[in-house]
Amino acid sequence: MNKLLILLIVPFILISCNNGPQPAGNERAGKKLDAMLSRYWEERMQLFPLEATANGDNRYNDRLPISISQSFRDSLARFYSKYLAEANSLNSAGFDKNDMVSLRLIRYEMQMGLEGLKYPTHLMPMNQFWSFTLELPQLGAGSGNQPFKTVQDYDNWLKRLSVFPAWADTAIANMRKGIATGWVLPRALVVKMLPQLKAVVVSNDTSSIFYGPVKAMPASFSQPEKERLKAAYEKAIEAIVNPSYSRLYDFFEKEYLPKARASQGIDGVPDGKAYYQYCIKYWTTTDLSPDSIYNTGLREVARIEGEMNKIKDAVGYKGDMQSFFKYLNEDQRFAPFTSEQQILDSFWGIKRLEGPQLRKLFNDTPKTQFTIRQTEAFRAASASAEYNQGAADGSRPGIFYVPIIDPKKFNCVGMTTLFLHEAIPGHHYQISLQQENKGLPMFRRFCWYGAYGEGWAHYCETLGKELGVYNSPYQYFGHLSDGIHRAIRLVVDIGMHAKGMTREAAIKYMMEHEQITERDATAEIERYMAIPGQALSYKIGQMAISGERKHFEEQLGAKFNIASFHDEVLKDGCVPLNILHEKMEEWAKRQ
Repeated sequence: MNKLLILLIVPFILISCNNGPQPAGNERAGKKLDAMLSRYWEERMQLFPLEATANGDNRYNDRLPISISQSFRDSLARFYSKYLAEANSLNSAGFDKNDMVSLRLIRYEMQMGLEGLKYPTHLMPMNQFWSFTLELPQLGAGSGNQPFKTVQDYDNWLKRLSVFPAWADTAIANMRKGIATGWVLPRALVVKMLPQLKAVVVSNDTSSIFYGPVKAMPASFSQPEKERLKAAYEKAIEAIVNPSYSRLYDFFEKEYLPKARASQGIDGVPDGKAYYQYCIKYWTTTDLSPDSIYNTGLREVARIEGEMNKIKDAVGYKGDMQSFFKYLNEDQRFAPFTSEQQILDSFWGIKRLEGPQLRKLFNDTPKTQFTIRQTEAFRAASASAEYNQGAADGSRPGIFYVPIIDPKKFNCVGMTTLFLHEAIPGHHYQISLQQENKGLPMFRRFCWYGAYGEGWAHYCETLGKELGVYNSPYQYFGHLSDGIHRAIRLVVDIGMHAKGMTREAAIKYMMEHEQITERDATAEIERYMAIPGQALSYKIGQMAISGERKHFEEQLGAKFNIASFHDEVLKDGCVPLNILHEKMEEWAKRQ
C-alpha cells in the first residue's frame, strides 16, 4: 500500500464493527437507528428545501430559506447538536455493517456541521463560482432542478422567488458585517462577479432567463391560466429579479469592491488558518497537513511531467514542453469545431465509443437517464464543465453541462478525459447508483464527500485505455494534462491559502506545467480562491482509489475482478476514505 494511502487512513479514530454473535435487542437498536435517520432526513429536507428539490422531493418547491441568516445558522446548530446527541446515545452493540456505517456517517456529518458553524462564512455569501445568485437563474430557467410541469409547479416557483429580495438584503447586510470584521472576498473575485450580476438584468421581460418557463408552458394549461401565469412571471421579473440583481450589483460596485481584500488566500481573513485546516478535512475527509499535501503535489507534478514528455517525443515534436503546449492550444487541428452543436455531438460520440467496454468494467449500471447540454450564456465565462445530478425517481436526467464561449476556439485535446470524469462513468455512474440504492437510508443516498466523489471521477479518467477511448496519443496527453492539473491544484491551493503564494504566481505555475490558456488558468485559480480546499479532493481521492486497486491487484492476482472491484467501491455510496479502505479490505477477504 502506498504511503499516501496509509496517511489517509491513520488519522481517523475508528468505531469498531462488531462481526461476532449479535446480542438480543439488536433488532430494536437497528429500528431505533432507522427511525432516527428517517426523522433526520425529514427535518433536513424541510431545512434545505432546495436540496429536496434537487433530490426529486417536490414537497417543498415553494420554499426558500434564507440560509445565510444568523437565525438559520442557530437553527442548524440546534439541529446538528440534537442528532449528534441522539446518535451518541444509541447502543451500537450488534449492529450489522450497514447500520454501523450509517451511525458513523451521521456522527461525522453532525460533528463537521457543528465545527463549520464556528466560522462566519455567511459573511461571504457569494462568489463568482458557487453562489445562490448563479443557482437561482438555473432554477428559474425551466430546464434545471425546479419542475415546471403543472400549474402548481409554476405557482410554487413564484412563491419561492418571492423570498429572493429578502435573501439579497440579508446578503448585503452580512457583507457589510464582513467588511467591518475582515471577512471579505479578494478583489479579483469581486471584479468577476459584476458582469454576472449585470447579465441577469434585462430591459425586455421576454428575453430574461426567468421567462423560459413561460415560453415552454404546457399546452394542457387552460388559456386563462396561461394568461395569469404569463402576467405573473413578467411582473416577477420586473418587480423581483431585476431590482434585486441591480441592488446587488450596485452594492458590489460602489461599496464592496473598494473594501475587497488584496490577499488571495483564506489565511487573509481572521482565524483563516484554522478555517483552512477545517476546509482540508471537509474536502478530503482526512487530517492531512498542508505541507504533506503540498509535497505530494510537487511529486505528482514531476511524475506526470515525465509521462507527458514521453508522449511529446512519441508524436515526433522537437520543441520543449512549453512550445508543445502552445502548439496544442493554437494549431487549428485541435480546434476543429465551427458550431456549439458539433461540440455536443462529439461528446455524444465518446459515449457511443465507450459503450461496449463499459459492460466489461461494471456489472452494475445506473437506470437514471443522461443528457448533455451547453452551459447557459450568463454564467459560461466563469463556469467549468460540470455534472448536475438526475432525480432519483427518474423524472429528471443527469446533465453534463459544457461551457462554450466560442466554438471555433474549443480545444478537443481534453474532451475524452473530461467526459470520463464529469459524465460516464464518472459522476453519472457514482451519483446515480448511490441515489438509486434503496438499501441505503435516505441521507446516504444523497450525501457527498468530495474526496470520494471527485476522487472516483478523477479515477475514471484513468480507465480510458480500458474503455478504448484514448485511441490517439493526443487524447492520452489530454488525460495526462487533466492528471497534472489535479496535481497542480494541490500545490496552488495550499500555496495560496497557507504559504503566501499570490494569484499571479499561481496562474504562472499552472501555465508552466500544463496545456492551458491564460484565461482558463485565471478562471481555475480564482475558483480555488473562492472555495478553499475543494480542489484538493480530486487528487487525494483518486490516489486513494487507485492505490486500493493496485494493492488488491497485487494481493489477489488472478482472483482480482475489475468489475467486482468497481461495484464494491460504488455500492455503499459516498463515504470518507478510511471507511472506503475498510470495506475494500473486507471485499478482498471475500474473494
